[in-house]
Amino acid sequence: MADPIAFWRLAWAAALAEGSEHISEAFRGLLPRNVSPPGAVDLSALPTLGRIRMALSTMLLVEERETASVRSPATLIVAPYAIHEASIADFAVGHSLAQALVEGGAGPVALTYWNSATHEMRGYGIDAYLSDLNVAVDDLGGRASLVGLCQGGWLAAAFAARFPAKVAKLVLAGAPIDAAAAPSSITRALAAITPTAIAGVLAINGGRVLGALAFSLWSDSFSPEFTAEAALQRGDDPALVRLFNEWNRRTVDLPGVYFVQTAEWIFRENRLARGAFRALGREALLSAIAAPVFVLAAADDEVVSLPQATAIRTLCPQTPVTVRVERGRHLSLFMGRRTIAHAWRDIARWLADADSARPRPGKRARARIAPACKLTQDGTKAAL
Repeated sequence: MADPIAFWRLAWAAALAEGSEHISEAFRGLLPRNVSPPGAVDLSALPTLGRIRMALSTMLLVEERETASVRSPATLIVAPYAIHEASIADFAVGHSLAQALVEGGAGPVALTYWNSATHEMRGYGIDAYLSDLNVAVDDLGGRASLVGLCQGGWLAAAFAARFPAKVAKLVLAGAPIDAAAAPSSITRALAAITPTAIAGVLAINGGRVLGALAFSLWSDSFSPEFTAEAALQRGDDPALVRLFNEWNRRTVDLPGVYFVQTAEWIFRENRLARGAFRALGREALLSAIAAPVFVLAAADDEVVSLPQATAIRTLCPQTPVTVRVERGRHLSLFMGRRTIAHAWRDIARWLADADSARPRPGKRARARIAPACKLTQDGTKAAL
């Protein structure tokens, strides 16, 4: 990973040399040339979710182009809001978890397509995203199954804890629920960047964190994860590899307040797992989640370590929790050919199955573990 202190010093020196009115532009000039700045959202390439249902300040609520299913409740995919844009959920035919959910009967299916932060959004915090998520759920009928991907997972879990009656089922895929359970690339990266350094970069960029900056600082740590072969579980299709590389270069900018709250509350202070997370005016306790939970994790995930993802089992004692661990790395959970064909098809059936929503008195759901590994008592993995 790039030395953050040296990077900030270089950024300030370049900015001051250009004059204060050119600070943001000078800072952008230091960023990698192969990372694309945020552009207009193009839904035409998405194989499944191409229709805008509603436009909110934080997101476009995107749904199926052709909605054949009238099942209720709807399934809402809560995309990650970190570095890349939300097409990770509907990447390509055969590599689309949204397509697997629709074809598996979990529809109607919608997606939170988060907007890249503008200057006017710089003061948005976590509550702004929970509030618009609440509006989206209400627009989908007032109760939905949530599918949280990576950092969309902790947001979905926080929503399910804050509004338990509005969530029918909860899927958490590669989601950092308990940051203290084990180290990961995210926790190590944040440990190397002080709050003072983060405040400095926010000042440079008018209260936002540029996606290109986040990518450049963390790309070395994430390099084993962010390759087409690891993500797609195949490297034999040049067109798909090119499509992945284009996706990987597209980044989104984040509001500074949201970024700081996520870094401090979720990762440094671990408020969600400790029962100290306040959401929209009230404490959001994971123990209050009433919906059955399905956890999908990757055996070799370095972005969100296995214990961070599976900790929800002990934090939600009153609801059935099913755990499935797949071979692969972080991005393969959302784009991998093998994971889409098997795990996400099974998740679709679980979402569509009315019986899986009925808790069994006195019993917890049995964890389903993929053959790549087993879980020890402390949540770490051991080879079979």
